[in-house]
Amino acid sequence: MKLAMIGFGQAGGKIVDKFVEYDRRTGSEIVRAAVAVNSAKADLMGITNIPKDQRVLIGQSRVKGHGVGADNELGAEVAEEDIDEIQGAIDGIPVHEVDAFLVVAGLGGGTGSGGAPVLAKHLQRIYTEPVYGLGVLPGSDEGGIYTLNAARSFQTFVREVDNLLVFDNDAWRKTGESVQGGYDEINEEIVKRFGILFGAGEVQAGQEVAESIVDSSEIINTLSGGGVSTVGYAEEEVEERNSGGLLSRLRGDNTTDDLDTAHTTNRITSLVRKAALGRLTLPCEIDGAERALLVMAGPSEYLNRKGIERGRKWIEEQTGSMEVRGGDYPLKGRGFVASVILLSGVTNVPRIKELQQVAIEAQDNLEEIRAESTENLDSLVNDGEDELESLF
Repeated sequence: MKLAMIGFGQAGGKIVDKFVEYDRRTGSEIVRAAVAVNSAKADLMGITNIPKDQRVLIGQSRVKGHGVGADNELGAEVAEEDIDEIQGAIDGIPVHEVDAFLVVAGLGGGTGSGGAPVLAKHLQRIYTEPVYGLGVLPGSDEGGIYTLNAARSFQTFVREVDNLLVFDNDAWRKTGESVQGGYDEINEEIVKRFGILFGAGEVQAGQEVAESIVDSSEIINTLSGGGVSTVGYAEEEVEERNSGGLLSRLRGDNTTDDLDTAHTTNRITSLVRKAALGRLTLPCEIDGAERALLVMAGPSEYLNRKGIERGRKWIEEQTGSMEVRGGDYPLKGRGFVASVILLSGVTNVPRIKELQQVAIEAQDNLEEIRAESTENLDSLVNDGEDELESLF
């Protein structure tokens, strides 16, 4: 699947930058174009893989290149004001060559959480290609303002995109890990999972053709209908052998015996379970997911139709969905077999319920604070009038 990726804010820019690096390293060619948008000049200068002419500084008249300071309302305002600047960079994207837009942002800060929904709405109005969001939720230890920003941004972002893929930092940060070290590792996880998912249908010269191809339409259909999505991943190291590719697999000219075939099938079904029931990008109960997509990646000799079909049926049973797609993604020289599962339209998500509660409480608190401020102001005015009266 070929994507036009736009990283909004510090976290979004870093993730898209990492995607570009992954693309070059693996030759997956999923990033057709990449743009970074920020209100902080220093953050844009820290990007290494996105071309300089594709880095857009917004809000210069308001914040002078110093960022919006976790004020996502201001982030939304500067995005609205400078949308033409952003569009200028997007105009350089060969949109006829992309399958979809992916707007990436951290939902806890100011620029990304405020601006990403604004951009998504703008793209939806102009282009016919799907517009997806990849939103990163802040850890609960990052502070109340970031949780509040995420609660506000999530509600807006999910409404403006065709589907919102979510990654929850709270489920991934390790105890005692440095903030920077934690985020670097998290970004690697994001790129690895989504890199395999989006790369599955892109066949390069000299690459083996999948027995059951997962193309861009399979991903688009899985993400159709809107809502929230999460991705599961599991891998196991294997020793790569010489393979005759798809033709030998179809003819049965395989050097593996029946025991190896059974072992291969069992490995696939085991990895499918681990991916679905392990650490999802957004932890949730998988039952009730509206649609799902399974991608098995690795050396072709370790992938077989029987294992993938068993894994697909198991996902059907666990989710209760009849819309479960599946296929394989042959990868040479990686030394592992991986299972990637996209669960779309998930609803039983404790973290989202928590964010919604935070938003409700924050709104109530804001009203109380405003009322208290009004009372204090009235009290000061009245006290001042009383003092004036006593003087005369």
